Amino acid sequence: MVKVKLWGTLGQLADGQSEVEVDAKTFKEMLDRLTEMHPGLAPYIARGVSMALDGVIYRESWFQEIKPDSEVVLMPFMKGG
Repeated sequence: MVKVKLWGTLGQLADGQSEVEVDAKTFKEMLDRLTEMHPGLAPYIARGVSMALDGVIYRESWFQEIKPDSEVVLMPFMKGG
């Protein structure tokens, strides 16, 4: 199981939880489990989200491995420029 911190409005869409546990080993598995557990997250995940994994931000790195002791933060995708 991986503890995932939900940043910003994502927590509100997961029944008000700011942290959830999911059984996942990759970024893609984590997103799939989250949408199964909390369907309200699905539209945000479909638009794009980023994951901070042990301090490094990933986007669309579907097969990025997540270890059970990793620090994971899921956040809405932010554009910069």
